[in-house]
Amino acid sequence: MMEKTAATVIEGATLVLGDRLEKASLRFEGGVITAIDGARDGATVVDGSGHLLGPAFVDIHGDAFERQLMPRPGTMFPVDAALLETDRQLAANGIATTYHALTLSWEPGLRSVEMGRAVFETLTRLRPRLAVENRLQLRWESFCFEAVDFIRDALQGEFTPSIAFNDHTSMALLDNSVSMQERPFEFSPDFPVVDLADPAFRGRMGERAKRAKMSLDEMIALIASMWERRPQVPAVIDTVASLGRAAGAPMLSHDDSQIETRDYFRGQGARISEFPMNRRVALAAREAGDRIVFGAPNAARGGSHLGSSPGVAQMVREGLCDILASDYYYPAMLIGLARLVADGVGPVETLWPLVSGNPAQALDLRDRGEIAVGKRADLVLVEWPEQSTPVVRRTWAAGRTAYNATPAG
Repeated sequence: MMEKTAATVIEGATLVLGDRLEKASLRFEGGVITAIDGARDGATVVDGSGHLLGPAFVDIHGDAFERQLMPRPGTMFPVDAALLETDRQLAANGIATTYHALTLSWEPGLRSVEMGRAVFETLTRLRPRLAVENRLQLRWESFCFEAVDFIRDALQGEFTPSIAFNDHTSMALLDNSVSMQERPFEFSPDFPVVDLADPAFRGRMGERAKRAKMSLDEMIALIASMWERRPQVPAVIDTVASLGRAAGAPMLSHDDSQIETRDYFRGQGARISEFPMNRRVALAAREAGDRIVFGAPNAARGGSHLGSSPGVAQMVREGLCDILASDYYYPAMLIGLARLVADGVGPVETLWPLVSGNPAQALDLRDRGEIAVGKRADLVLVEWPEQSTPVVRRTWAAGRTAYNATPAG
């Protein structure tokens, strides 16, 4: 699918090379890096003077595409237009490979199975027109049994999706006296359930109702009916995990709050812990050799929007974070990296793998994520003035120019 490209040499930039920064030229041809400090030999020359050249970002989990599909609650836009716009945003933010966190829920509307199929089919059709590699994370809500057939179909697509096990049903029905960060394992027999008439619960359901174009009472009745499925959920998780293992799909568990939860999903083959909700679970994941994902917005803002969830900077310092995901804001990949550098968490060359090499390895994309001869020419040229906010100036995806911005000055 990727077109072959003529030779290009980027000169004058400082390259992010594994464990060091080095001012050198880089040559790529046919979508692949062919030399560092090689000859021009008639290649197109790009002046990277004063810029940083790193491997382009690999986003393991991003749901900001939903904002193009539904920019206001209940207001939908055509899927084609939304995904084309999302692709442009990805390229402009240095993301050459993305896994859209496509929620497959029992909710109607934006996060329904029907919308999931529409996004999958549209991405498949649009692929020749897209600037970067748009893949899918099947962000499956475990109470949504209706998604299993679609998951089976999607796993047969050209690009194997990842599977993320989510349970926002139990989280929504959690009693208000228990924090999300410390909630029991979802299949615990004494899982504390909220009173459906509780005003705080009804308030939380209001946003879901708007997103699904339902009344509040209809949404509460629907989630109550889904809760009746709870005894069947483990068997359906077994089915989905089996499909994922057979397809060789990377698998993740989302918002783990207990070591028991992480152990359970590791047993299903999910070796990536996505947004663990406390240090205890992150430490258990590390000790078991799992990959650990946190949100780049957490890094960019200096803490989680959920308040008592772990802060990324501290997790990175403790070796409890391998990967930063854009989560809900694509620019956070670069901004979060910059904030960690500015806060003295580590030098840029040490932290860059959080947004490139580490997610590529976790997703078994061995052909990208680092600057090395033979790797894909997925590259990002960053203007990063000292003591100032960095900005992406150019992005290449498999050697093709995906984004090119020239400042007015």
